Amino acid sequence: MKKLQISAYVVGALFTLMSCASDDDNYVTIPSQDLLENRIVELYGSKAALIQPLATDFSLIPNDINNPLTEAKVELGKMLFHETGLAENPTMEEGMHTYSCASCHHAQAGFQSGILQGIGEGGMGFGIHGEGRFKNSMYAEADLDVQPIRSPSALNVAYQDVMLWNGQFGGTGTNQGTDANWTVGTPKEVNNLGFEGVEIQAIAGLDVHRLVINEDFVLNSDYKTMFDEAFPDVPVSERYSKVNAGLAIAAYERTLLPNQAPFQQWLNGNQNAMNAQETKGALLFFDDAKCFSCHSGPALNDMNFYALGMNDLAGENILTLIDDATKRGRGGFTGNPEDDYKFKTPQLYNLKDVAFFGHGGSFHSIEEVIRYKNNAVIENQDVPLTQISPLFAPLNLSDDDIDAITAFLEHALYDSNLQRYVPDALPTGYCFPNADSMSSQDMGCD
Repeated sequence: MKKLQISAYVVGALFTLMSCASDDDNYVTIPSQDLLENRIVELYGSKAALIQPLATDFSLIPNDINNPLTEAKVELGKMLFHETGLAENPTMEEGMHTYSCASCHHAQAGFQSGILQGIGEGGMGFGIHGEGRFKNSMYAEADLDVQPIRSPSALNVAYQDVMLWNGQFGGTGTNQGTDANWTVGTPKEVNNLGFEGVEIQAIAGLDVHRLVINEDFVLNSDYKTMFDEAFPDVPVSERYSKVNAGLAIAAYERTLLPNQAPFQQWLNGNQNAMNAQETKGALLFFDDAKCFSCHSGPALNDMNFYALGMNDLAGENILTLIDDATKRGRGGFTGNPEDDYKFKTPQLYNLKDVAFFGHGGSFHSIEEVIRYKNNAVIENQDVPLTQISPLFAPLNLSDDDIDAITAFLEHALYDSNLQRYVPDALPTGYCFPNADSMSSQDMGCD
């Protein structure tokens, strides 16, 4: 058998199901892709359970019943998400019209930030994947709009009913019964509008990140027509509002689906989409490595919160102090000590364009995270062992196993065409996702 043929099979004990053909120990080897399909069917009933719809299949994308997806609404949201012209409430004049939602969630970094702490106002530069953004020296710490935790990806938010690492945004589902913590006068108060997490975060985020929607801006730009088409049933007196802008942004975010990734292609029937190592990694992921215990469904995530003892943002280059509530994760939101140090399971697509992993960015590669979970020794000594998830236990994976899982996560879950979700230009003509002079230079934006 040629080497190329051999690579199509996994003959080790972990990847072979054998049936005895006779008493002479004649065995038939089942190809690894068949094993993978059988395992997925065993777990979920069919491969279809993991398939992501097309971004235009609005009936198949999870919707907030109070914010149904429409083409006009998604198109408006795409523009507003990237619109640096909304940056009209900066703390310093230098920040005017220089940042957007996409400053911390852009396609080049898998809709995450390309740096450890995403910077909205007060940042300069972009680089290639957003890795070249840094603090403007004119800004004091108090004037920066900087994240105290690693910016989660905006990919696959359709499969999340609450948002952020602590799940504080969302007025339904997972957050039912947490309304006592929707503190008046804070962004969490927006939960009282009753939308799901994606919508609540988009609405609250406009104020949090110093972005402004008002009638003057809308009526004096091409956005008026876009709002009219997106919200034709809303009275004109209420149409051009922050809430509707947030609903449009959320509608757009729900369509950010990495459905062209090789694993998605394989799920849809392309047997050549993944190589032998990636297939081996996938089978490990859904079997002996037990990754599927927390990472399942089309986004490979879940809506639970776990304490894995990972470090918070730390080090001399941290741009802002990390408050106790942020360190406590879910418990910092709910106030329930049982939730302390627990963080939401992240989605796993398009990770290889960033260099920071974990809620505190304490890991610098996907392989490091896998080894951490394989060894199951906590790095954050401030987290009591009594809080650590029982799922955080040694996995006894070999180096070859770890390499295979890494290949699956890095390559098979990587959609190389996320640029299809980015506008060619904005109605205002501003540069994006940032419009400071250095970013404009990095991106070749006039």
